[in-house]
Amino acid sequence: MNPTVYFVIPCYNEEEVLEETVKRLTAKFDAMQAQGLANGKSRMLLVNDGSKDKTWEIITRLHKENHYVEGVKLAHNRGHQNALLCGLMTAMPLCDCAISLDADLQDDVDALDKFVQKYLEGCDVVYGVRNKRDTDTWFKRTTAEGYYKVLRLLGVDVVFNHADYRLMSRRALEGLAEYKEVNLFLRGMVPLIGYKSDYVYYDRHERFAGESKYPLKKMVALALDGISSFSVKPLKLISNFGIIVSILSVFGLLYALISYFAGWAVSGWTAIVCSIWLLGGLQMLCLGVVGGYVGKIYSEVKARPRYRVEEFLQQPRE
Repeated sequence: MNPTVYFVIPCYNEEEVLEETVKRLTAKFDAMQAQGLANGKSRMLLVNDGSKDKTWEIITRLHKENHYVEGVKLAHNRGHQNALLCGLMTAMPLCDCAISLDADLQDDVDALDKFVQKYLEGCDVVYGVRNKRDTDTWFKRTTAEGYYKVLRLLGVDVVFNHADYRLMSRRALEGLAEYKEVNLFLRGMVPLIGYKSDYVYYDRHERFAGESKYPLKKMVALALDGISSFSVKPLKLISNFGIIVSILSVFGLLYALISYFAGWAVSGWTAIVCSIWLLGGLQMLCLGVVGGYVGKIYSEVKARPRYRVEEFLQQPRE
């Protein structure tokens, strides 16, 4: 039996690419139905994450013109991860499997067939992994690859060179729904679900039009969320560092006392000032890391809704 496949696409100010995205995905759905990889109930779910342009107006029009298009409008901007989760949770009771991808057409649409084929072979989760990062700048490529390595060193189970291009079965989506944390980092959460998984390798393209909605500031914020949400090793490193500094301080005190009684002591204003600034800076850094974790706890205990749906445009079920 051909599966019901949902494409879940978060959208934030995507008016320049949305029409082309829907056009290409419509052609892909037609081809997948002809190959027996999707049935007539398959849809693409466009999630409007509080866009300030005409994204929602375009989604509304496309919903009326194209039987594949469904839309979800969030009440306000909640960020990419929350918008993606909203789309996945909305699609969960309606589909056999859902594939998340970006609206900018950088994710290779031709790889979608392979995702579904892996699902039909029994995989509950299929990760899209980039073959190479030639389209990235040297800075982005170096920092991204370094970040994945740091996550692994900190004990976080992530798939190298995988973003949010993935397939999840309904069973995997039901497992994801059991995770209630407010601070979302789906790249780290999905591997925790378990079940059988596999990889699809693809080449990432240049953005079709418009500008990236993930500037450096947002990428850094997402990176820090990934570390603090899935690893407490930074706190352990601070504790170990504190022990080492304390031991060194004892030796420093002994040296100072010996120097004083032996008459070696020389007034050293530079050394004192440097040591004060160094230890003061390290203390502030450690307090900042601890404060970051406290802030996470504060967000979680409030347990506020991760998103709120204002409108859902659904196609009739055949």
